Amino acid sequence: MTEVTRESMEYDVVIVGAGPAGLSAAIRLKQIDPELEVVVLEKGSEVGAHILSGAVLDTSGLDQLIPDWKDKGAPITVPVKKDNFYMLGEAGAMRIPNWPMPPLMSNHGKYIVSMGNVCRWMAEQAEGLGVEIFPGMAASEIVWDGDRVAGVVAGEFGKEADGSEGPGYEPGMELRGKYVMIAEGVRGSLAKVVMEKHNLSDGHCPQKFGLGMKEIWEIDPAKHREGTVTHTMGWPLNGNAGGGSFIYHLENNQVYVGFVVHLNYENPYLYPYMEFQRFKHHPMVAELLEGGKRVAYGARAISEGGWQSIPKLTVPGAVLLGCSAGLVNVPRIKGNHNAMLSGIAAAEAAAAAIKGGRSGDELVEYEADLRSGPIAKDLKKVRNVKPMWSKWGMIPSLVFGGFDMWTNDLFGFSLFGTLKHGKSDAKATGEAKNFKEIEYPKPDGKLSFDRLTNVSFSFTNHEESQPCHLKLKDPSVPISVNLPKFAEPAQRYCPAGVYEVLESAEGPEFRINFQNCVHCKTCDIKDPSQNINWTTPQGGDGPNYPNM
Repeated sequence: MTEVTRESMEYDVVIVGAGPAGLSAAIRLKQIDPELEVVVLEKGSEVGAHILSGAVLDTSGLDQLIPDWKDKGAPITVPVKKDNFYMLGEAGAMRIPNWPMPPLMSNHGKYIVSMGNVCRWMAEQAEGLGVEIFPGMAASEIVWDGDRVAGVVAGEFGKEADGSEGPGYEPGMELRGKYVMIAEGVRGSLAKVVMEKHNLSDGHCPQKFGLGMKEIWEIDPAKHREGTVTHTMGWPLNGNAGGGSFIYHLENNQVYVGFVVHLNYENPYLYPYMEFQRFKHHPMVAELLEGGKRVAYGARAISEGGWQSIPKLTVPGAVLLGCSAGLVNVPRIKGNHNAMLSGIAAAEAAAAAIKGGRSGDELVEYEADLRSGPIAKDLKKVRNVKPMWSKWGMIPSLVFGGFDMWTNDLFGFSLFGTLKHGKSDAKATGEAKNFKEIEYPKPDGKLSFDRLTNVSFSFTNHEESQPCHLKLKDPSVPISVNLPKFAEPAQRYCPAGVYEVLESAEGPEFRINFQNCVHCKTCDIKDPSQNINWTTPQGGDGPNYPNM
């Protein structure tokens, strides 16, 4: 195999990912020193194309980064006016009053936003400061200098399906930096490589994940309540899995309808996407959506491990930011503020290091800041809620988790100490012989939809001639191991219908429809044999979310 020759470009800081973490880092670097050369690489076709979040935004990170964001026209205009929480049964709902909730759970003072649009606006602010942003440039490899991260390879195009170089092959470029900031989001492909090479998870709990699915609906104006936030738990998941829903009323008679399934579920027959579709037939939800229309769909994994699962964040030459570091506050269902704060902290550490003549070493100041500053304060208070839910179930975790958050919030301590997470989500998957298949109602095409129809509303596109970006470590495992042992759950856990088991004259066959992939990374997380490795397709491919 011939060595690929690439051109190289030198920067002070190379940032992978134009999400809230990466863009905050870029903006803060240029605020500190306008002479710094900063580049942001984004695998989506445009900034925001691959951003999917709830989202009710805590603006604390943005307040610190751009205090006059209102005057600068940030698309953050719908304040939360009403905060509802319901426990659902199959036919009814019980509202849980707000007064027992710890103060940190309140959404008042927060805003319902499209994080895709917020990131597009942040990119404009960054470019106005002189940051170079390259969308459609997937960072596919780390450039190593020994154990040091020296840069990344980005912009490789034109490989054939078999991996060979096609007639229009472009080798991409090496973008080298004094420091590299990895802000790829959940389960990023480069973050995985760096974490494995440097054993960054040693001494920390395994990361835990959820699968978040979201639709945008335009509803009857008579039913629209701008600024209303509703969360639910219970039906239809009940005891089969942890999780819940969100319904956010934004402007223009639009509603975000979302559903989260914790990926530590045992039953391999569970079908997260169909649980979401079934949820919309609950009387309370159906009444809201009837007469409306779904206009967009998407899905992504969510890091849920919290404080215990944050890995070591620094290696020589690089740091992990945002969801690559796992900074989501699970009970609050918020991570964007911590992503921004991590970007700010990393930028300040890098700018100071460069000013001091340093390059390519470990930015230990960044990790110290993160583990003692506002991010630590936010995540430590809620650190036991997720392990309680995993160990004890929904109702006990509500009671004891609520009590624990109150004591942490008021007194700064926990009677439970710091509970640990158990096994990984992949290892949590049980054998099919111990479970019954779950029968799901057929989608009606009005409130609920089949996966492939909904994927068309994610506006996903992949050039079909390129190599499949979903790599099987052993191609025989899906049929020889996963099918007999786990009923091959990839058929069900993928929210985009990428994986199929087809019957043929020669027996069952495992098919990967990578063109459908919405880049949620669930397969990389939940596959019980850990046989699927999610890598980046060529730049610009994937979903094209309008305002998720």
